[in-house]
Amino acid sequence: MFKLHDHVIYPAHGVALVDEISDKKVGENNIQFLTLNFVFKDMTILVPTYNVATIGIRYPSSESDVNTAIHELSKKPEKILDSIDFTPSGWNRRHKDYQLKIQMGKLIEVAKIYRDLMYIAQQKDLSFGERVVLQTTEELITQEIQVVKKKEREAVVQVLRNPFKQFIFHDKSFLHEAQQPT
Repeated sequence: MFKLHDHVIYPAHGVALVDEISDKKVGENNIQFLTLNFVFKDMTILVPTYNVATIGIRYPSSESDVNTAIHELSKKPEKILDSIDFTPSGWNRRHKDYQLKIQMGKLIEVAKIYRDLMYIAQQKDLSFGERVVLQTTEELITQEIQVVKKKEREAVVQVLRNPFKQFIFHDKSFLHEAQQPT
């Protein structure tokens, strides 16, 4: 069970601090609640302790798991990009899969989504929905690494983007020209 002042990960929302553990009377029942104050956004929520496991609230990953997630970014995507369905219905299926993984809240799965979207961005302009998911995953990963490694946001974002820097800082036509033999 979480204790007062513990950092926790609330899936799809980020890092929170357990600010209070209190009992409240709800109807005829006394229910224990955690007051979670989010560290990187102005939001506080009450969560009944009996619901913590269902929601997937967990402690931040170990430093070893964070390192594994960072290493995952330098790997090739699990699916071959040429076989990805870029049609709207394909995006809908991928989006549903991404949202389920984000809701599970496992750092490694969120890192895989981030990596895959960064690779997809090499092949095409990301749709609005893809950009939102990319930004969400980057934010969730960044928050957790900031807490685990006690680093500043900018340093963490740089580590996340590092495997993709050749794609972020050059436009696609430049990449194609640079790969052509002379």
